[in-house]
Amino acid sequence: MNNYIKENEARFYEELFSLLRIPSVSSEPEHKGDMARCAGRLCELLLAAGADSAEVCPTKGHPVVFASKKVSDDAPTVLVYGHYDVQPVDPIAEWKSDPFEPEIRDGAIYARGANDDKGQIFMHMKAFEYLVATGRLRHNVKFLFEGEEEISSPSLPEWIEQNKEKLACDIILVSDTTMISAKVPSINCGMRGLAYMEIVVKGPNADLHSGHYGGAVANPANVLCGIISKLIDRNGRITIDGFYDDVVDLSAEERAMLSRAPFEQKEFEREIGVPGVRGEKGYTSQERRSIRPCLDVNGIVGGFTAEGSKTIIPRDARAKVSMRLVPNQKCDKIAGLFMAYIRKIAPKDVEVEVIEHHGCNGFLIPVTSKAYKAAARAMGEVYGIEPVPSRGGGSIGILADMQQILGADPLLMGFGLERDFIHSPNESFLLDQLFKGMESIALFYKYYDR
Repeated sequence: MNNYIKENEARFYEELFSLLRIPSVSSEPEHKGDMARCAGRLCELLLAAGADSAEVCPTKGHPVVFASKKVSDDAPTVLVYGHYDVQPVDPIAEWKSDPFEPEIRDGAIYARGANDDKGQIFMHMKAFEYLVATGRLRHNVKFLFEGEEEISSPSLPEWIEQNKEKLACDIILVSDTTMISAKVPSINCGMRGLAYMEIVVKGPNADLHSGHYGGAVANPANVLCGIISKLIDRNGRITIDGFYDDVVDLSAEERAMLSRAPFEQKEFEREIGVPGVRGEKGYTSQERRSIRPCLDVNGIVGGFTAEGSKTIIPRDARAKVSMRLVPNQKCDKIAGLFMAYIRKIAPKDVEVEVIEHHGCNGFLIPVTSKAYKAAARAMGEVYGIEPVPSRGGGSIGILADMQQILGADPLLMGFGLERDFIHSPNESFLLDQLFKGMESIALFYKYYDR
């Protein structure tokens, strides 16, 4: 693969840049035409890489790209999932170069989507191209690239359900995550789910003068703060009734395996600018943000927040709350438990409304699986060191849906790094990671068998 990359490097840049120049921002209606254009370009590249067929499939939202290559009825089938939509570019003034005019500098490609996820799906297309061109492909391969991942994939579950026979596979291969570092590769074998809620506390029928009414009526902002303060106890445990019922504790052996990932506590604190850490008692910082559930207030609003002063009792106050969930916890159940608990602890002298916004379930793939072992062997060969298993603290909700609908496990071979600033200005992807990703993916096919 290394020689193939060198021989075709200039063409690879040209093809990847043709994708990166398309502003496929799924959240902005003015880019609807760009979404279709990007989907069409992906079809062209997939066919040129050796796919038997490639098509742009309509959904209720942005289109899906589906392509396939069949080797034989008896061969294992790999479904490659990724997304071609990207985040908005704001704040544009902080970009050092045009976000949709890719630029190579300091050994990296800088552009919106360079890493998340156009650069990473491009690795799969080029590894596939190499296997086809050299006669090494011995798997059936299917590609599913969606255009709504950055807006929580609202149209994809229904489309997958309607096309599950077309999408039938043995493993779902994904590159949409990061690894620990360029020197310490890792394979993400699980991600947390999410339940996203809102608490609204309503009090008087208008903002009141805090001198005339203060101390005589319930202040919605005060009440909201009181409710929030009761959601986590002094040991960092979430107090919602039944919250931990489905949480499976990891064995000492599993925790030891995950702890192989290098981590410096003081460096962690320095990087994010905090004097110390806190969280659930009995767990490390790494465990708290990956294998354990958590609850966080994402935003609070109520009353007067502009510059200066205005002495009022606000008529209402609200807070957005997210709960990251571990595999086995179901987002619908947790949302229901959250609603019931808030109603239970809410005082009777205000009106409290709980709104469920959205959620998704987590997933887990065992490190003993054939797919994980094949990926570990492949990456170990490329990087010269055995990769570390890791658990992602974030959520890619569609993967849990795919796992349930298709009956196949997702495997996350991500090659991004924290330095790549995905979702932020100056998103980038190291060229070395781009090419090592291609090599690792090609070797995965060599070592994977169902």
